[in-house]
Amino acid sequence: MNIEPQERALAAPHKLCLENRSRLSLTGITQVESFDETAVVLQTGPDMLVIRGEGLHLRSLDNGQVQVDGTVSAITYETARPVGGLWSRLFG
Repeated sequence: MNIEPQERALAAPHKLCLENRSRLSLTGITQVESFDETAVVLQTGPDMLVIRGEGLHLRSLDNGQVQVDGTVSAITYETARPVGGLWSRLFG
């Protein structure tokens, strides 16, 4: 089943607020997948939110709210990869 972009947004509401490319506040985050000084990967329902930059620091995580400090250079959404091995991805 394909989910239209508007339906996907309703399924996992979240909000981004970027201040001067140095402080990013987010709500609606379901999980922190990974983070380091150059990238933060967050789960937002069916999609992954990837924040790239320099000197990134995860400042808080509370009830789906996250704050990232540092120099933000890119924010992208990626569809989560299917779970399973090579065979499940080829024949799933």
